[in-house]
Amino acid sequence: MNLPNHFELLATDGAARTGRLATPHGLVRTPAFMPVGTAGAMKGMHWREVRDAGADIVLGNTYHLMLRPGAERIAGLGGLQRFTGWGGPMLTDSGGFQVMSLSELRKVTEKAVTFRSHIDGAKVELSPERSIEVQRLLGSDIAMQMDECVRLPADRADIERAMQLSLRWAERSKRAFESAPSGYMLFGIVQGGDLPDLRHASARSLTDIGFHGYAIGGLAVGEPQAVMLSMIEETAPALPVDRPRYLMGVGTPEDILEAVARGVDMFDCVMPTRNGRHGMAFTRFGQINLRNARHIDDPRPLDEESPWPAARDYSRAYLHHLVRAGETLGAMLLSEINVAYYQELMQGIRAAVANGTFEDFRTKTRAGWARGDIAPR
Repeated sequence: MNLPNHFELLATDGAARTGRLATPHGLVRTPAFMPVGTAGAMKGMHWREVRDAGADIVLGNTYHLMLRPGAERIAGLGGLQRFTGWGGPMLTDSGGFQVMSLSELRKVTEKAVTFRSHIDGAKVELSPERSIEVQRLLGSDIAMQMDECVRLPADRADIERAMQLSLRWAERSKRAFESAPSGYMLFGIVQGGDLPDLRHASARSLTDIGFHGYAIGGLAVGEPQAVMLSMIEETAPALPVDRPRYLMGVGTPEDILEAVARGVDMFDCVMPTRNGRHGMAFTRFGQINLRNARHIDDPRPLDEESPWPAARDYSRAYLHHLVRAGETLGAMLLSEINVAYYQELMQGIRAAVANGTFEDFRTKTRAGWARGDIAPR
């Protein structure tokens, strides 16, 4: 059974797509990259900087928020958008991946996942119904079904078991979401590891169940990039053309560019802020390590042509100093530079698809990364 569709596909260029997604808190231009505000905060950045950088939508994490400060408390304070001051569209994950990755003591049953909180060791049960309840309390525009993600490589039996369990949880998640107000969305998640037949089976079953959008899950979990791209090629064509497609937890600018070329519309990753905290900048020259001594006496900016002020206004020598001195400002500046670069990349992709020049944009962008940084002084 299909749910109302809030996605409008505006143009295609090959498999690449551009469109817009209407949410209760505003429009999202696609392809879209969602910066990750795990615990209700963007690490090293103010929300206004995230907005000014061009982000239409951000991601919040159900696992962390339900443990602290608690979904009921956030609901009592007006929901996650009001609580954080972001105010715009927001997607929340189901919490399942964090349970699998952060909780050493956990038990997966048909009913739910039981685990110990990484904060205080308290025993917590997360079922598909509770995951949806938490996401509705948070007030996110887009909720995700509860699923089980298996790290690759894995045996076929483990991948298939998790995929089938995720399908049963998808049906329960949808039933639990039925009382959500109009305009809010629930996405299903395709699982199946690195096995094409299981990916196809998962996509078919989720389409039969019917969701507002569809995510490709279980990738970027340790497999080579070639495997990830191959699974996207297998999965994206099996999903409804008129619904948004979300590749979860991805990734580098190259990953994003290649996934867009294969029909993906939405992305999220902690990489822009995490790498910024470790002295790494994403630019049209590729990734630049500001810890490198080559920058110590360089008065030039990271990129004099960047539309983002911090990439133009601060010298490489100063950024190098901040990073080497462990100053918080260094992490803040590089995080905002990175988030802004990701949004600049998405804007370029959207414009290229709309103009029918995506392949030219893709070639030129990859060539810029391959040339590398400007020569040292």
